[in-house]
Order: sequence, then structure tokens, then C-alpha cells
Amino acid sequence: MKRRVFLIGSGVLAGGGLLAAAVPSYRMQAVVQVAQSTIAGPVAPPESGAAETVWQKPAPWAEKLIAAAESQIGETVIYDPSYVSLPFPNGDIPRERGVCTDVVVGAYRDAFGFDLQREVNKDMRAHFSAYPTIWGLKRPDRNIDHRRVPNLQAFFKRQGAALAVSGNPEDYQPGDIVSQMLPGNLPHMAIVSHRRSQDGARPVLVHNIGAGTRLEDRLFEFEISGHYRFNPVV
Repeated sequence: MKRRVFLIGSGVLAGGGLLAAAVPSYRMQAVVQVAQSTIAGPVAPPESGAAETVWQKPAPWAEKLIAAAESQIGETVIYDPSYVSLPFPNGDIPRERGVCTDVVVGAYRDAFGFDLQREVNKDMRAHFSAYPTIWGLKRPDRNIDHRRVPNLQAFFKRQGAALAVSGNPEDYQPGDIVSQMLPGNLPHMAIVSHRRSQDGARPVLVHNIGAGTRLEDRLFEFEISGHYRFNPVV
């Protein structure tokens, strides 16, 4: 696996999972500021059996997905937006680092053996025009396509997994995927957990927004740009 690190103002960036090429220095700096300034304290997973902390009882498949995502807490401790040359299929970056989309990719792989790298690449090769062209690419890039939020949004939608975006917390079930738009038009992605916020009003998220994988109360902190429920075993 080859890993390329880029300095501010050049190369490829994974701002909130964006991984956009040739980003100007002011935008690169904005990503760093968002990642640092919006970090809230992590929510510690409660002891099992603490019913008052449960938002909704997860379906069995969702319980597996959430457990796989939460297993990254304390293991993925670095937010690293570097472009990486990966093996294919089943190519992964080192688990101690990554961006928001790597939480999702790793959770689906660990829970179900579902390889988003392979599946996104397969769909993009067959339907390239159905995916965003904001990076100016003319062909799929299996090293990075599955690590870009807009591509995962397109993939989940094409799998029939898209749901309505809502301001009602009850509409967000454990195991759902939400995409958000951070300040500076930076896309982000997270997994809805079955755990309840401290005020009891909404579920908390498993995500990496800048300080490694964490469990945090951030569902309505940013504009929600997409809502998906993708069970790969149905």
C-alpha cells in the first residue's frame, strides 16, 4: 500500500470525506478549522442493560453494523485525509487513521464482509455517468472512489436505500447512514447508533469528524444532505 501525504494548498484532501483534488490553500485551511473547532466531547458507550440510554432497539443487521462501527472507537484515533494507493479488492487503509467514510467502509466490511471498495467500483464502471463528476475524472479510481461522500451517496441511492431527510429525530433508526454538509460546503458521513443523547431527544452518531472515530451527539448540528438505510444482507 502506498500512501501519499500532501501539504496545505496542493494534492488531494479528504475534508469530511470529500477527497477533492487541487483544493486551494484557503479551503484546505477551512477544512482543518472545521475538523478542529467542531469536535465535541465523545459520548461514552453506556454499560449494557442501561435501557434508559437506548434510542431505539436496533434490527439485528443494524446492531451488527453499529457494533462494528463502535469497535473503531479507540482504535481509529487519527483523522488522516491522505490519498492512499490500496490493494483491490478488500483494500483498507491502516485502521488507526482515516476520514468519515472510512468508518462506514470499515463497519460494512467488519459486520458483513461487504466490500464497498469493490461494489462502488463495480457500479461506477458500469454506470459512470450516474456518479458525480466534480473531481474531473474520466474513469473510476478504485483507490478513492468509495472514500468520497458524494460517491457513497450515489451508491446508496442506486441501491434503493435513500430515505427522506427529516427534522424529526424519530425518523432516524439505528444503522441508518446520514450525510451532512459542514461549514464551507464540506460533505460528511456518519452512522446512526442505537444510543440516546443525554437529553433524550435524538440518537447519537458514530463518526470521524476530525479526532478519530467517536460516539457524539451531532445529528442536527449540521445540515443533513442525505439519509440512507442500507442492509446488504436482505
